[in-house]
Amino acid sequence: MNQNGAEKNAEVLNGSEILVRALAEEGVKHVFGYPGGSVLNVFDAIFKQDKFKHILVRHEQGAVHAADAYSRSSNKVGVALVTSGPGATNAITGIATAYADSIPLVVFTGQVNTGAIGQDAFQEVDTIGITRPCVKHNFLVKDVRNLAETIKKAFYIAKSGRPGPVVIDLPKDITAAKCEYSYPKDIDIRSYRPISKGHLGQIKKALQQLINAERPLILVGGGVISANASELLQRFASELGVPVNSTLMGLGSIKSGDKKFLGMVGMHGTYEANMAMQNCDCLVAIGARFDDRVVGLPSNFAQPGRKIIHIDVDPSTISKRVKVDIPIVGDVKVVLADMLNLLDEIPERPDAEKMAAWQNKIDEWRKIDCLHYEKSDKVIKPQEVLEKLQEVAGPDLIVASDVGQHQMWCAQFLNFTKPRHWLSSGGLGTMGVGLPYAIGACVANPDKQVVCITGDGSIQMNIQELATAKQLGINPKIIILNNNYLGMVRQWQELEYSGRYSHSHMTPTPDFKVLAEAYGHVGIVVEHPSELEGALKDAFGKYKDELVLLDICVDPTENVWPMVKAGKGLTEMLLGSEKI
Repeated sequence: MNQNGAEKNAEVLNGSEILVRALAEEGVKHVFGYPGGSVLNVFDAIFKQDKFKHILVRHEQGAVHAADAYSRSSNKVGVALVTSGPGATNAITGIATAYADSIPLVVFTGQVNTGAIGQDAFQEVDTIGITRPCVKHNFLVKDVRNLAETIKKAFYIAKSGRPGPVVIDLPKDITAAKCEYSYPKDIDIRSYRPISKGHLGQIKKALQQLINAERPLILVGGGVISANASELLQRFASELGVPVNSTLMGLGSIKSGDKKFLGMVGMHGTYEANMAMQNCDCLVAIGARFDDRVVGLPSNFAQPGRKIIHIDVDPSTISKRVKVDIPIVGDVKVVLADMLNLLDEIPERPDAEKMAAWQNKIDEWRKIDCLHYEKSDKVIKPQEVLEKLQEVAGPDLIVASDVGQHQMWCAQFLNFTKPRHWLSSGGLGTMGVGLPYAIGACVANPDKQVVCITGDGSIQMNIQELATAKQLGINPKIIILNNNYLGMVRQWQELEYSGRYSHSHMTPTPDFKVLAEAYGHVGIVVEHPSELEGALKDAFGKYKDELVLLDICVDPTENVWPMVKAGKGLTEMLLGSEKI
C-alpha cells in the first residue's frame, strides 16, 4: 500500500483521467461546461471516455445555471466545468445563485500552472478568493495525489447538511501530472459533522406547543424540497389539520389545490397567507430562513405571545433574523419522521372547536380575492397567459422561471402539485436563469414537459443558449411575457418614484420570432387575446417535438398584487392601484 492507500499495482493515471474516472465513480451522467486553455487536458480525457456526457453551453454562466437546474429538478449533484480567468469569473453568478438557494453543485475551474499562480499569468484570477463568499467550500489542488480524495470530499460536502456549491480549482499542470489512482469509498472530514437527528426533547416540546395552539400555522421553505420531505410534510399537516403557507422556494412541497394550503407568503404573497402568518399564535417554520421578502421588517413581524418553532439543518439560520422560541437543528426529513412517530404514540390533537374557528377566520380572509385582475378583449393580461398555459399543458409541467414580475405571477397563478417542478432563483434573484434552467431540467427529465416563463429583459441575458438547446435536440417551450419593460423595476418606479421610468423601458427589443428561427427553432408572435389559446395549443400540440418560443405581447401597465413595500409589515398589503 502507498500513502494514499492504493495498491502497489494500482493503475497510474494523469489528473485529467483521475477527474473523469472520479466523476464516473460518483455516478455523474452529465457535465455542463465550456472549454479553454487551462482545461484542455480535461476535455481530452472527456473525449476518450463514455461514462458521462458533456454538454457544451455557449457561456459559462449558462453552464452553472443549467447544472443548478439539473440538480434542483433531479435531486442529484450538478456538475460544471469551466476554464480559468474569465471562464471562472463568468461562472460566479451561477455559483452565487446556487449558494443563495442551497443547491448542491461541484464546479471545476481551470487554473494556471501551480508555478505561475500569483504571477499575473495569462487568464489567471484568484478563484479561491473570489468564490469564498459564495460557496459552501472550495479547494485548490496543488498535488495530483490529493485530487481523487478532494473530489470525494467535494461531492460529500455539496450534498450533505445544508447543500451548496463546492468549487475545485484545478491548475493545468495538475491535470497532466500522474499518480496511482484510488478512489475512496467513504470520506470522513473531522471538522465537518452536519447534524441530521433533531433533539428529541425539543421535538416533544414543539409538538406539544403545536397541539395546544389555537391558531397554528406551518411555514414551508426550500429546505423541505432539498430534504425530499414533501410527503412527510403533507402527512404531518394532514394529521394535525394545520394550515400551510409557503415561501417562494417551498412551492410544490404541498399540493397547491390542498384545502390547507394558503399560498405563497411575503412581499407578493396572498392576502390569506400573509394575514395568517401575522395572526397565528404558533408558527412552525420548516426549512425556511425568514428572509426579508418573507417576513418584511422583523420588528414589525414580532408579535407578543406568538411562539415560533424553527426546524432547519443549518444552525446559523436559526434566530438570524427572527427570534425563535423552540429551535430544532436537524435534517427536515428526519425531524418530521420523528414528529410523526411521536404523534402515533399520543392521542392528543389540536382542539377541534378552536381549529374550526381559526379556519373560519382564514376563510374570511380568502373571500378577499387578492389575485383578481381585470380581463380584457383588447390586450393580453399576463395572468391570463399563465391560466391558459395550465389549461392547455396540464398540471405536470416543470416550470423554469426567470426573475421579475413574471416570476411572481407564476408563483401566484400556477398550481404546483409536485416538488422539484418549480425552478427559480429565489435568494439571489438572478435574471437570465430561465433558459439555462429549462435546458438543465430537460437533460435531467427527458420524459417531462419543461416550460420557461421569462420576460423580454431576462431572456436576452442568456439567449445564446438557444444554440445549446438546438444541439441537444431538446424541446422546452419558452413563453416571453413581453411588456417592453423591466417590469418589476417599472412597477417600483411607478409606486416609489412618481412614474419616473428611468432606463426601465426596454426598446428596441429584437424580433424574438425571427431570432428563434435563426437558431433553428419555432417562433410565434401573439399580439391579441383571441390568438392566445390557439398559439399555446400549437406549441404543445402541433410543435410538441420542437422548441417553441412564444413572444406574447402583454399589458405593459399591469402590476403584481398584492404587494408589501419594503419596511412594511405583512398586513400592510397593497391590493391594487385603487388602494395606493
